[in-house]
Amino acid sequence: MLRFTKMNGAGNDFVMVDNRGGDIQLSPTQISMICDRHRGVGADGILLLEKSTNGADFRMRYYNRDGGEAEMCGNGARCFARFANKIARAPKKVSFETPAGVIRAELHDGLVTLHMSDPTDTQLNMPLQVDGEETAVHYINSGVPHVVVPVSRVDVVHVTTQGAAIRRHKAFAPAGANVNFLEKRGAKKIAIRTYERGVENETLACGTGVVASALIFASTENIDGPVGVLVRGGDELSVGFTKHGDHFHEVTLTGPADFVFEGTIEV
Repeated sequence: MLRFTKMNGAGNDFVMVDNRGGDIQLSPTQISMICDRHRGVGADGILLLEKSTNGADFRMRYYNRDGGEAEMCGNGARCFARFANKIARAPKKVSFETPAGVIRAELHDGLVTLHMSDPTDTQLNMPLQVDGEETAVHYINSGVPHVVVPVSRVDVVHVTTQGAAIRRHKAFAPAGANVNFLEKRGAKKIAIRTYERGVENETLACGTGVVASALIFASTENIDGPVGVLVRGGDELSVGFTKHGDHFHEVTLTGPADFVFEGTIEV
């Protein structure tokens, strides 16, 4: 039996597992079963809390619903910080290693602020052929690769079909990319919807997608932070940063991380 805690960050939901003992090894099939919303717990992914190997307080391992391991998950990282605080008595300022680098988090009230790694590989106004039409998109790696597509209204976008076409586009092969559709809502506010690789569907929120979209918006609008980002789940997250020319540093993501329930499941 596997003991778990269910959490969500702005509607992006996760199964949290304490693996500090190192004895839990989940196969892609088991991960998919646990994340199945009809026959399992139901989640966008699984997060394992493990002992650090590089001097950070902990190690975070994140697996998408399809069983594949991902480099980073912003909403999951906020949940991870609260989970570590509850399960492992981690301090309110905690660090954890990920394949995207060491992430630092601060817990305050019901919110968590993540100190993200600097983004890389920014490309603005990329011409992309999608379904026979040329579309201008932006690309940035905010811990994981993201494509950002400006639209006039996010509520009318066919996220599952358009997102899937861009996510699997040959320009982003072989790993693919997450896809965010961005609508400007104010001088420093945007609304987004995200198609996530690994989940292979729209999710209610994507933390690294929030960061990617906010930084692209800051670049194209030439503004300073913070930028407020409304997600499909109804929450507004805040992205802070310092901007030096075309480069971003001291990137932060602030948003909720909530406990839902605890339980056990046979795997």
